[in-house]
Amino acid sequence: MTQSKLARRQILKSALASAAAVGVAAPLAAHAQGATVTWRMQALWDGGTTPQKFEEKFVARVAELTGGRFKINLFSAGQIVPAAQAFDAVRGGAFEMMKTFDGYEAGKIPAFAFTSTIPFGFAESDDYEAWFYEKGGLDLVRQAYAPAGLHYIAPTVYGQEPLHSKVPIRKMADLAGKKGRFVGLASAVMGAMGVSVTPLPTGEVYSALDKGVIDMADRGDLTANFEAGLAEVAKYVIVPGFHQPTTATAYVANKGAFEKLPVEFKAALAVAAREVSSALRQHILVNDASVLAKYEAKGCEVIRFSAADVAAARPKAMAAWRTATKGDALATKILDSQIAFMKELGLLA
Repeated sequence: MTQSKLARRQILKSALASAAAVGVAAPLAAHAQGATVTWRMQALWDGGTTPQKFEEKFVARVAELTGGRFKINLFSAGQIVPAAQAFDAVRGGAFEMMKTFDGYEAGKIPAFAFTSTIPFGFAESDDYEAWFYEKGGLDLVRQAYAPAGLHYIAPTVYGQEPLHSKVPIRKMADLAGKKGRFVGLASAVMGAMGVSVTPLPTGEVYSALDKGVIDMADRGDLTANFEAGLAEVAKYVIVPGFHQPTTATAYVANKGAFEKLPVEFKAALAVAAREVSSALRQHILVNDASVLAKYEAKGCEVIRFSAADVAAARPKAMAAWRTATKGDALATKILDSQIAFMKELGLLA
């Protein structure tokens, strides 16, 4: 049996455990006594988009698991505070919870560079999720968040994010000299590839492409980006998303607020998060093929990089990984753990 199959078997066991937890949590919610808790949560996505609809499923599932006693009022990106201010707002208690992309804060906390995506790294979202749940990743990322007064609940893990470009990019060498929007570890790796990187919030990607501030960008999965109108402003779609082959967004709460929750409410957050991660990943998997045809119908060209070209650039990416730790002990520990797992899976020699 291959390591990849073993990893998937471990994930299945975890999924079954989650299902069992649902069965336990429901009666707990039905019988437990206590006051209703109401939180506010700001998500990453605009209202009406597919990822935001899955956040609606998340808060609905939390309410269901707690018999309606834990209500999370959901807000789309920027509705409470600008996206770039969400980390400090939740830390300060302005609202209790956010959906975030850890890479946004990697400049301040180096460990976060590795808990949102690994450019040229984990090729399958199941592998990346297994690192969180089976290889100690959850504990490590919680250690990274704790000094900021925040608690990392769980990731939402899905597959690639493509590149959207205003100019044709047909091989790795074409990246040099271009201007691009990337965040987190992808910004360091793409910088090593010769890209002039501008980190921008997700909500600013469309306008930056439209105005020519950048030549290319990553933003979200193929469907989310189509819904955001990127086919109108960037006529080249580059796959696979080597800069972000797998993605982890994160449910993060104010630590004080989280610690005050009853045990069954904490369990409901964990169960709902794991369910949404799986559901969104499957939804994206099914829709990716069909949405590419929609891009083409809008006049976009889909460019596919060769596996050999991507593989040849991996050593340069790996050097950028190490640089991105900035010598931080926890970041180094996380990266070493991930590299060890990638070797177990046969992704690295």
